[in-house]
Amino acid sequence: MNTIGVLREQMTSMWHSIVAILPNLAIALVVIFITWLVARSATKIADKLTNRTSLRPDLQNLIETLVRVGVWIFGLLIAAAVAIPGFTPAGLIAGLGVGALAIGFAFQDTFENFLAGVFVMLRDKMQIGDVIEVEGILGKVEKINLRETYIRQLSNELHVLPNSMLFKNPVKIITDAPIRRDEIMVGVSYDTDLDAAEAAIRRAMESGIDGLVADKGVGIFAREFGGSSIDWLVQFWCDSSAPRDLRNVRTAAIKAIKKEFDAAGIDIPFPIVTNMFPEPVTVEAPGSDSGEEKVGA
Repeated sequence: MNTIGVLREQMTSMWHSIVAILPNLAIALVVIFITWLVARSATKIADKLTNRTSLRPDLQNLIETLVRVGVWIFGLLIAAAVAIPGFTPAGLIAGLGVGALAIGFAFQDTFENFLAGVFVMLRDKMQIGDVIEVEGILGKVEKINLRETYIRQLSNELHVLPNSMLFKNPVKIITDAPIRRDEIMVGVSYDTDLDAAEAAIRRAMESGIDGLVADKGVGIFAREFGGSSIDWLVQFWCDSSAPRDLRNVRTAAIKAIKKEFDAAGIDIPFPIVTNMFPEPVTVEAPGSDSGEEKVGA
């Protein structure tokens, strides 16, 4: 057998096949370029249309992404049909066979985050700009796409979370409502007139604290007998448009209560601390003539 001749014929046949398919490849490249232009234009049109509606920003991003992905899938299928005669989507799926299953397992997390991203964007409650807490991460939602969510912590670090984490785990939305209830504990000494203490706390909370919602009222309750004080629970409502607002109102409330207590002569006692160094005790030491030995703690 003329091995060299067979190889030459095979190489020649392959070269002729490549040359014959070059026009189709060129047309396919043109189709891909047109697809890029159409996807870009369609995204701009979708952006203009969604901006005229009252849709949330995350839903607008979802619609624009789906439009872009849909145009690209359609364009790539046309390019593949042009470059490969006889190509059909059904033939592609059938040709993949077991490979499709392997690809599915390999990209399981990607598909999971993609679907989770769609469901997260469809949520009514969580929006871009909300302050949320999930899995110990507290911050502001800056961006949501089909794969991940960007959360800027209050200390300015950026966390990139997979969408599956937000979909599977409980999410606390701090800024869902314009007002939130907060509470502080304050103790008074046992010899304090409790009615006077309650009146002092109420005067402090009604002294015009910025950010405190007066219409919701203030709850003042004697909570328990503590180790060195009688503890009061003070509950109030305040603006929660930003997490720092809650801390500012709490700070102002503590200052106002302390000021009223000082004016009324009401003491906030220190907690009782057990003596860490007790006096030495005298015990009898076996075999000792004196019968006494001093032992420290």
